[in-house]
Amino acid sequence: MGVPEVMTTVEGGSPRSPEAKLGMQVEDLWDVQEPQLSPTEKLNACFEGVPVSAFPPAPENQVIEIKSDTSLAEAVKILSQHKILSAPVVDVDAPEDASWIDRYIGIVEFAGIVVWILHQSEPPSPRTPTSPSSATSIAAAANGLKGLDLAGLDFGSEFAAATSGSFFEALTSSEFYKNTQVRDISGSFRWAPFLALQSSNSFLAMLLLLSKYKMKSVPVVDLGDGKIDNIITQSAVIHMLAECAGLQWFESWGTKKLSELGLPMMTANHIVKVYEDEPVLQAFKLMRKKRVGGVPVIENGSSKAVGNISLRDVQFLLTAPEIYHDYRSITAKNFLTAVESKHHEVYPTLSTMVTCKRDDTVKDLILMLDSKKIHRVYVVDDDGNLEGVITLRDIISRLVHEPRGYFGDFFDGVLPLPQNSRV
Repeated sequence: MGVPEVMTTVEGGSPRSPEAKLGMQVEDLWDVQEPQLSPTEKLNACFEGVPVSAFPPAPENQVIEIKSDTSLAEAVKILSQHKILSAPVVDVDAPEDASWIDRYIGIVEFAGIVVWILHQSEPPSPRTPTSPSSATSIAAAANGLKGLDLAGLDFGSEFAAATSGSFFEALTSSEFYKNTQVRDISGSFRWAPFLALQSSNSFLAMLLLLSKYKMKSVPVVDLGDGKIDNIITQSAVIHMLAECAGLQWFESWGTKKLSELGLPMMTANHIVKVYEDEPVLQAFKLMRKKRVGGVPVIENGSSKAVGNISLRDVQFLLTAPEIYHDYRSITAKNFLTAVESKHHEVYPTLSTMVTCKRDDTVKDLILMLDSKKIHRVYVVDDDGNLEGVITLRDIISRLVHEPRGYFGDFFDGVLPLPQNSRV
């Protein structure tokens, strides 16, 4: 795959980065594990021996929070300005001395805001009873988007095919968008419960939450002041692993082929996909309906993927609606072309179809994902036909396993998470 080799130390033997230093801490634990343990058991034991407080802090040591009474418009602006995909939501009604459990009400995602708005604009199914509050919410959405006859449109593929940039320009100037508050969308799709670790919890707990338990980010809280010390994301873990290339514990696992680790977990016949001439809104609607974080764009008449659209790409529908003025309708192919031409310098890999083969190693894949700053890669055969997809979560899930009864009552009142969701 042509990925660069990473060295964990610089001249003199000191770690080249905080992540590499952390990797060397794991290496020290690896060296003293019982020889009869399997490599997987040794990794589990190593990660259980490292506190989550050892994980390097977020960039600039700054944790961005959003107040619960923030408007959707302002929340989108905050997330965009800081180039982050999600943020914890602080309950403005919580008392000053509130514990972290009462202080935070959840984690809101950029993509979740947009998908929620689109969902509110859809009429209820005639087969589904509609509560008065739900009907009011939908009516407010339709009435709020002035200049667009949302209430009279069929929000299936007919609506999506006719949609151009004018829809999103009207949306971003609507009172609905400016006045609806973040707390109004709590519990909706891509809204995560505020489930945090304490600084004394282990690395293993954090890795399990980011993989088996489908969390996209894990806050680490200080029990003393009830505030967040750090937020660890799946991407940050993949970056840490990339920085550990060359260390014995990493190489023992990372040199295995993807197929040896049971990757890809999701095969071609189960992948949610869109064709290049389908409306881009159909892609985002599919992601919400199927609870997936991205879809490949397939070439018409073949099984070859020509691009990728992720939920995080929905930001362009709100922050740059003018890119669609050249199109009568926004197909998946139009979307990729428009964003590529307008934002290539900032997002060079957005529309690039990044692929790998089953016989590539997990180390190759980690180095590529980290260097390109992407969240998924598609597995193809020698002819370029789609065979599967691998996400950051899939990789982390192959690094550790959950011991029986490990979390005890940790999830009481929080889980279960939605079934069949993938992030």
